[in-house]
Amino acid sequence: MNFRPTFTKEERISSQKEIDFLFNERSSFVVYPLRIIYTERETISEIPASILISVSKKRFKRAVKRNRLKRLIREAYRLNKSDFLECLSSQNKQLLVSFLYISNELCSYSEMETAMKKALNTLKQKIA
Repeated sequence: MNFRPTFTKEERISSQKEIDFLFNERSSFVVYPLRIIYTERETISEIPASILISVSKKRFKRAVKRNRLKRLIREAYRLNKSDFLECLSSQNKQLLVSFLYISNELCSYSEMETAMKKALNTLKQKIA
């Protein structure tokens, strides 16, 4: 299956039931500045991985900074997800994944992309 570099509504975790399931049945690891929380999904859908992105309001009071960080994470994921999703679909697995920003300072896009590549490779190894 060939995955396009887009980020659609179906790829986001939107239901409270899935969010609760993710945070109750979780495994996690840290690739600074991100904490990745993941679990295998019970429900079957055509999308191999659904993600949730979170930036703490406690660390970043201004919505402008929080939104910028969420945009950086989303863009880094969008551009680097194809190998990860192909690996998941070849193994016939489906994941719920949360990316939590844990640093106290803003980071550049290059730092975020490096962290995202490392995080997706680590996820591929952990589910294999």
